[in-house]
Amino acid sequence: MAKNIAVLGNGYVGLLAAVGLADFGNTCVGVDVNQQKIDTLNAGKSPIYEPGVEEYLRRNLDSGRLRFTTDGGAAIRSSQVLFITVGTPQQEDGNADLTYLEQVVNTISQNINSYKVIVTKSTVPVGTNRWIQETIAKSGHIPGVDFDVVSNPEFLREGRATQDFFHPDRTVIGCESSRARTIMEDVYRALNLISVPFVWCGLETAELIKYASNAFLATKISFINEVANLAEAVGADVHQVARAMGMDGRISPKFLHFGPGYGGSCFPKDTAALVQLGNKHRIPLRVVSSAMEANHKQKERMLDKLEILVSRAFTLHTPTYSCNPLEGKTIAVLGLAFKQETDDIRESPALEIVKGLLVSGAAVKVHDPKAMENFSRIFPQITYCATPYDALEGAHAAVLATEWNEYRSLDLPRASQIMSRKIILDTRNMLNPTEALELGFLYDGVGRGSVGNPISQTSSAIHH
Repeated sequence: MAKNIAVLGNGYVGLLAAVGLADFGNTCVGVDVNQQKIDTLNAGKSPIYEPGVEEYLRRNLDSGRLRFTTDGGAAIRSSQVLFITVGTPQQEDGNADLTYLEQVVNTISQNINSYKVIVTKSTVPVGTNRWIQETIAKSGHIPGVDFDVVSNPEFLREGRATQDFFHPDRTVIGCESSRARTIMEDVYRALNLISVPFVWCGLETAELIKYASNAFLATKISFINEVANLAEAVGADVHQVARAMGMDGRISPKFLHFGPGYGGSCFPKDTAALVQLGNKHRIPLRVVSSAMEANHKQKERMLDKLEILVSRAFTLHTPTYSCNPLEGKTIAVLGLAFKQETDDIRESPALEIVKGLLVSGAAVKVHDPKAMENFSRIFPQITYCATPYDALEGAHAAVLATEWNEYRSLDLPRASQIMSRKIILDTRNMLNPTEALELGFLYDGVGRGSVGNPISQTSSAIHH
């Protein structure tokens, strides 16, 4: 039986939950404090870029199963199932900031008027759902009103989140009440019908599954990045290394993605929160801590590699050059989002690259198909270009930082004609290095020590 559902918080996770649950046949009301966002959503426009989400948004608005409001109290009172989907950003000490979640819990406590299933989809530290349970029980605004708390973490990949919501690898539900379980089975009946595996467990187990999953994937990325760095030093090709590793069923090819380091809204904050949880319980998570450190060093390494490229180019052509090889140079950065098919720039490697370039005294021109508006809020002083070739025009060097498809087919002959110097740092290994070298580019990628790169030996000497 379809349920009346309130989705409390309509950021990235909340919007996907609202449109997805409505598409499953439930009646959903999305709640957010931002009136402009609510007006945008009710007009059928998505405030985030995510392939497919706007089509589902409009379809379910038209069906009458979905609407959006700022009146959280009314939405709570009229719904049987409440999904908490507010952000839990990282604090300076690495812990999750639960300010928004605490505000939502307080609003629920003040408006609970009948039996509710309170579902936490936000990523929260282990023990948070137990705290929600105890907090609402102690509030006593309406004595005798029953409720259950459920942990239902999300596993959405930005850029593929719509696909992941409707076709997940598994659905994890921390649930300790048979009544709540029956209701959750109704909520997700559409997934049951396509035989999606369900993992039913306790609250703390569900919370830890989320953190452990993201920390493992982040560790896998950091591992292959360090292997890529070693490949540069010994003359190996990390592409072939990763491919052969991935053929082993115990390893799999997923997330053996070498490059400038991971970013986004999940991996950086979830690894930090898991380490802090371990410290709190005197269980040091050394592997995860090392993965975090390796990721930070990998982002720094990209600037080091660029400095070596520029130093070599200008040493070959100019008897003397600045002690800071990037000073006074114009650098084009192609790609600002932390990954393709999203406008999310949180913890993007491009942030560190651009920051380092500006500190070095370089002029920066950038392009990204979707993320320039978000990036301009942080770096309004750089030049934003309508096309990749506008960014490359007159540049001394180019940095490819995000694996957008349009950069994979970059017209290198054209680029060689419009750039001031032919220097490319390909942090995602999107281009054909042989073609780049034949056109006279000084080229470097990641982990490509065996492609005849003229600076591979120099690159391998980078301290990290």
